[in-house]
Amino acid sequence: MSLSSALSIAQSALLNNSRQTSVISTNVANQGNADYARRSGVLVSQGTGGARLIQIQRAANEQLMRQNLTAQSSYEGQKALMTGLDKLMSGVNGIDNASSASALIGKLREALDLYGATPSNKTLGDTVVETASQLAQSLNNANTSVQATRTQADADIANQVDTLNELLTQFKDANTAVVNGTRAGRDVSDSLDQRDGLLKQIANIVPVSTITRGDNDLVVMTSGGAMLFETNPRSVTFERSETLAAGVDGNAVYIDGVALDAGTGANTTAQGSIAGLLQLRDTVAPTLQNQLDEITRGLITAFAETSNSGNPALTGLFTWDGAPELPADGTLIAGLSRQIKVNDAYKANSELLRDGGANGADHTQNDTGAASFSDRLIALSDALDEPRAFSSDAGLESSTRLEDFASSSVGWLESARKSANSAAETKAAYLNYASSALSSATGVNIDQEMSTLLDLEHSYSATARIISTVDAMLAELLAAVR
Repeated sequence: MSLSSALSIAQSALLNNSRQTSVISTNVANQGNADYARRSGVLVSQGTGGARLIQIQRAANEQLMRQNLTAQSSYEGQKALMTGLDKLMSGVNGIDNASSASALIGKLREALDLYGATPSNKTLGDTVVETASQLAQSLNNANTSVQATRTQADADIANQVDTLNELLTQFKDANTAVVNGTRAGRDVSDSLDQRDGLLKQIANIVPVSTITRGDNDLVVMTSGGAMLFETNPRSVTFERSETLAAGVDGNAVYIDGVALDAGTGANTTAQGSIAGLLQLRDTVAPTLQNQLDEITRGLITAFAETSNSGNPALTGLFTWDGAPELPADGTLIAGLSRQIKVNDAYKANSELLRDGGANGADHTQNDTGAASFSDRLIALSDALDEPRAFSSDAGLESSTRLEDFASSSVGWLESARKSANSAAETKAAYLNYASSALSSATGVNIDQEMSTLLDLEHSYSATARIISTVDAMLAELLAAVR
């Protein structure tokens, strides 16, 4: 090997060292950046000796990336449902279920039984009416909480759709930079990082699958096949409802004209936050609303005043917008829990509980006006124990005692909340595993970078010795020529 060849190899080595050191510095600076993929320099041997750095290679693992995107979508869908269930639990039933319809029906029965034991004590009658007022107010508040949750979910869906459209617009810019750079032979690592980061954010909102075409061009679809991006973003549309009353359906989310499906089950099938919010708005909250409305119907019917002459029974202690008629048996009335209140006549005179007659003499049970009359109070208590028919839309038993139905409603919501929280923990653990696996394959490992940097330092020292040796040999040759 000639001295000039040795110098050329040494010069090439120094240049490669400089470029590789720069790559490692960039890697170290981005340690902990979840959207950054590790870079490494690719060297090839030259025919004239030495090596040449021909490109910067970006670490990638398509399978792990796909697994990570799926895990993100699954967790975000579960989290959206879990958060909504937690809000419903506290808003409808209160802390430790203290303000639930079930708990207050139990208190109402106790107050009624005490009054039935001493029907001459008007103070005990006043207590029954006050407890009934608390129960009616609790159902009113529960109705408000359910509808507020639905309206908020609808607003969150609108925000997520706006965010998704913005992300797709940014994705187009990043994808265009990748395609153009690939065609021109430029290093597109930064653009690929940006595009992958945007893809992760999109996966938080809707489930995604991808197809890579020539020049690194990416096509993005939902897991259901709706097109999200192909050269240009596809339209994602949603019309927000300012308020959602009981019985009023929310609007669908359309991706490229295809409606997005809501999730199902407490361990939800929802992929992405929008599907979880749709499930909360359209399935979970309406089912709970139906349960509240059926509890309300049972209360109004149980405390109705019956006539002495065979006329239809009319509302008694509890009334509603359709009073004095009773809600039809077996008929679900949307928003009935918003309408229930205590009859003003009973507030003015709690002894109507004992005697009846708020709807006229035909409904008076205590004809003699005896202070010890307890038949009607006992009948009202017994009415709470009678099996009643409930709508199947409530998702509970269709024939059971009112108290049992109310208790089952609390259990239904608590069971769904616990299952959703447990599933969220499982999916969070899987997401952590998937993210760690992707990071291990494509992320920056400081120990590995330091090890590579140490190798480069040794290479630099060796190159420096080559240059020093060649310099000494050239000096001896020049001295010999002189």
